Amino acid sequence: MTGNSSALDPAVAARLKRNADGLVPAVAQQYDTGEVLMLGWMDDEALHRTLTTGRCTYWSRSRQEYWVKGDTSGHVQHVKSVALDCDGDTILVKVDQEGPACHTGTRTCFDGDVLLP
Repeated sequence: MTGNSSALDPAVAARLKRNADGLVPAVAQQYDTGEVLMLGWMDDEALHRTLTTGRCTYWSRSRQEYWVKGDTSGHVQHVKSVALDCDGDTILVKVDQEGPACHTGTRTCFDGDVLLP
């Protein structure tokens, strides 16, 4: 993870409130329906790549490497907009999702374990 050494706009980087690992949660939401698809993690470099390529890039905490959603699965997230919440501690990425967003093969990561219907 490159942390603050990325090419992310310094004004944007200054607003981010990162966790102890230098990461910010990034919620992916289907842009036209509002469906919440998944949560990933971004550092400055992942956010920079997301903003400049139009494809969601995340930091994999388990593999300790960047991954572009869809490069392996074909289930690409095309970025429509990116917003930072009022506290600077969560990123909202509105995407056009091709295929399932969840690694289990379902449309969303939030449809399998409903705690309160």
